[in-house]
Amino acid sequence: MNLDILKPKVTEIVTNASETIENRLLNICKLLESHVDYYNWVGFYFRNGDKEELKLGPYVGAPTDHTIIPFGKGICGQVAVSNQNFVVPDVAAQDNYIACSITVKAEIVIPIFVNGENIGQIDIDSNTPDPFTEADERFLEFVCKEVAGILL
Repeated sequence: MNLDILKPKVTEIVTNASETIENRLLNICKLLESHVDYYNWVGFYFRNGDKEELKLGPYVGAPTDHTIIPFGKGICGQVAVSNQNFVVPDVAAQDNYIACSITVKAEIVIPIFVNGENIGQIDIDSNTPDPFTEADERFLEFVCKEVAGILL
């Protein structure tokens, strides 16, 4: 799928001021999960106040026990520390991976920056081995920039 065709829809969701920020984030999750076959779990994690941990925000997919993730733990926790995109083609090959479901084969996490500070991230799990490309990274960076605009 050409991910660029979803960009106008992402912008439309983000700029819909009649919806709460929480609903807009949930609608982005729904859009991505329903339009990209290999996006099987889509969610946002945000820094939990002043704590060195992430707190789960809106998401779509199987329920998860991982509502709080300490910085440095798992893929999301590593991104909170590194401030870098993290693409995991095979979660089984990762030592510091928090298993959410036995069906998950790959994960991609992209940080969200507001005023240069990493305040959260979008996290996507896939049940398909090694599905993420550079196009996914660039598209999700776009999504994160759009989201950052409403989190200022």
